Amino acid sequence: VQLQRWGGLVQAGGSLRLSCAASERTFSNYCVGWFRQAPGEARRFVAAIDETNALTTYADSVWGRFTISRDDANNTAHLQMDNLKLEDTAVYYCALGPQWRLVKVSSKYHFWGQGTQVTVSS
Repeated sequence: VQLQRWGGLVQAGGSLRLSCAASERTFSNYCVGWFRQAPGEARRFVAAIDETNALTTYADSVWGRFTISRDDANNTAHLQMDNLKLEDTAVYYCALGPQWRLVKVSSKYHFWGQGTQVTVSS
């Protein structure tokens, strides 16, 4: 799993779109999750989408600001991040994962991207 769109520096209130490309031919069989890790903190769940592209779920902290999507024809997933806040600063990871009921559990994911830094400035 690779992150195609590197993160970057953005001002508070701005937007950024992260993309995740997978080489796995069975991409469409997996749920896709996004996690983030700030310095000194544990990796935390951000968003997930199921393998049927019908279900999505978000952490409360990003609800209404982030949107997860997937394009199975191109084995890619995206995380659109709007109205970014300082507290969104973290390394972001995408992953291919487990059954829907376990999508918030990072240890249940099978494949991980390498992570990309997102920094939100005031």
